Amino acid sequence: MPKKVFVLNQNRMIEPAPRVDYCDTFLTQLRGLTFRPLLSREEGLILAGKRDSRLDSSIHMLFVRFDLAVLWINSEMKVVDKILARPWRPAYFSKQPARFVLEIHPDHWEDFRVGDTVQFIDA
Repeated sequence: MPKKVFVLNQNRMIEPAPRVDYCDTFLTQLRGLTFRPLLSREEGLILAGKRDSRLDSSIHMLFVRFDLAVLWINSEMKVVDKILARPWRPAYFSKQPARFVLEIHPDHWEDFRVGDTVQFIDA
């Protein structure tokens, strides 16, 4: 079971801060959000990589049935890219190398901008 973390944006206040699963193992990352029927506004996950990379931080939306706001975050905890991911797409890649991928409800799209600094705090 992945641990829960709050995602804080150091550049602007988000109330409430998203509380997401921190996925840092192969199995938790493999499962991701696939096969879920829906995603509530408060849910999401972080896919934690070992290093900044465009390839290692790529995602797919196969077997994901809903849109996601996807943010790529580098080792310096800066948002380096973001997209609105659509269901059943084969692959999305960041424009810049990233270590973390934050997948959250699309309602949070405006809460983060490229260049923002984020922080993960244990929930």
